Amino acid sequence: MTRSGRAMIITIDGPAGAGKTTVSRILADRLGYRYIDTGALYRGVALKVSEEGIDPENDDALEELCRSLTLAFEKDESGLRLMSGNRDITDFIRTQEIAMLASTVSARPVVRRFLLKVQRDLADSSGVVAEGRDMGTVVFPRADAKFYLDASTRERALRRYRETAGTHPGVTLEQIEADMIKRDHNDSTRDLAPLKPADDAVRIDSSSLSIDQVIELMLSHVNKITIR
Repeated sequence: MTRSGRAMIITIDGPAGAGKTTVSRILADRLGYRYIDTGALYRGVALKVSEEGIDPENDDALEELCRSLTLAFEKDESGLRLMSGNRDITDFIRTQEIAMLASTVSARPVVRRFLLKVQRDLADSSGVVAEGRDMGTVVFPRADAKFYLDASTRERALRRYRETAGTHPGVTLEQIEADMIKRDHNDSTRDLAPLKPADDAVRIDSSSLSIDQVIELMLSHVNKITIR
């Protein structure tokens, strides 16, 4: 709870590699809030699309898939895990292939309708920190606090490269940066819920900031809201 005793909805949007996931988890923990990783939800759909061999632009097939899909988060000693039914898919969704496919399926209205309800249900009864690409603009347009976290493309690619170098040794920095540029373009130019800052979002460039510095900036803004 915040100092005012009121549970809030806090959104953190931004492109891949800006630090949204790390910052959102820490911020939620500091506030005692639930953390919603919406990017993982889209990756969960993308993983199922890949495994089932579904055309990501076939809306009828996607709708049938979504009707049978159950996605939920569970927390254990290692952190937040994404479950598809009874199966833990957390370790299968963090690949470049699934990331790019998630960008494609996220542009389909049927997928967005399905996950819109999932996301809002997760935030129904408690304070949340929700991170993604359209949290402040579409999913929670009346959120109490909105942030747009960004960084230079090179810095974001370097961060993602460091994250994946150990588990995907064949991936190069140049490949990650190229994929990131392509995904940024796809996400920001799509007709449905494009990636962009909400008009009332606080914009933070994390290129030269530490995680702690970003967290402190966000907490300072949240605290100003709670004492109004």
